[in-house]
Amino acid sequence: MKFRDYYETLGVARSATEAEIKSAYRKLARKYHPDVNKESGAEDQFKAIGEAYAVLKDTEKRAAYNRFGENWKNGQDFTPPPNWNEGFEYSDGGGHPGYGGGFEGDQSEFFESLFGRGRQGQGGRGGQTRQGMNFKGQDHHAKILIDLADAYNGAKRTIALQMPSMDAEGHVGTQERKLDVSIPKGIKAGQNLRLSGQGGPGMGQGGAGDLYLEIDFHPNPMYRLDGKDVYIDIPLAPWEAAVGTSVNVPTPAGSTLELKIPAGTVAGRKMRLKGKGIPSAEPGDLYVVPTIALPPAQTDAQKEAYQNFEKAFDFNPRTHLKG
Repeated sequence: MKFRDYYETLGVARSATEAEIKSAYRKLARKYHPDVNKESGAEDQFKAIGEAYAVLKDTEKRAAYNRFGENWKNGQDFTPPPNWNEGFEYSDGGGHPGYGGGFEGDQSEFFESLFGRGRQGQGGRGGQTRQGMNFKGQDHHAKILIDLADAYNGAKRTIALQMPSMDAEGHVGTQERKLDVSIPKGIKAGQNLRLSGQGGPGMGQGGAGDLYLEIDFHPNPMYRLDGKDVYIDIPLAPWEAAVGTSVNVPTPAGSTLELKIPAGTVAGRKMRLKGKGIPSAEPGDLYVVPTIALPPAQTDAQKEAYQNFEKAFDFNPRTHLKG
């Protein structure tokens, strides 16, 4: 997939105001409208212009697009960066990643990969309540990353969220707000924390909307996750795998567990520590996956040790490859 530079499509600078973007769109839309322009490619150009305007006219979509767009060039192979929307706060009505509102009609593959086709969010316009002229505020959403240890032990964290904003001249930017959040023990990736009253302001006597924080974990070089289950690779020396040993296994909770390694353990064999995964009413498991670590043969004595090792065994690991 190729990156699409919406600013280049409309012929405006990244610093263009809302009025400049609207003016450029109207001019180009008249020029390339299929009812007016019968030249080859005009219809495709018209669709590209409409797609660019659908993003740049919307404060939230444009602020999200600006978060990574400056790092790409038009026509480059494109994959949205992992967790590009971390800490980015948006409303149900903005049509941002994973939520409805604002994306109408067919869109390009690039457009959909960036913002998602969308599912209806929790609350928002659909969740507004009306009493006379009173309206409940829109619900807001943001994705935050936490440490795996937080899911084991629970934690209190101060998070910073970037909210899209537009100044009086029509320039789009973001403003930061900080919140103190309690992370409950046992939370999993993909779950949402609801902060009551921390969404958009209401109208009249309508209360504020809520803020939903989607949880994901910081990448961890030691552990891998599969739902509530946690995996860790444990290196073994060849003799440890062959004759057995005991090893101390660190857990994300900060403790260590002693694990007996049976003789004849092979690389990749999963050893299950029941209930030692992410805690919950039905906790996940911790899986220890052995790998074989070979000590380097750097000295003559070390090389000789390997040669003696070879002589001591009648062993060919590739016998299954012989015809």
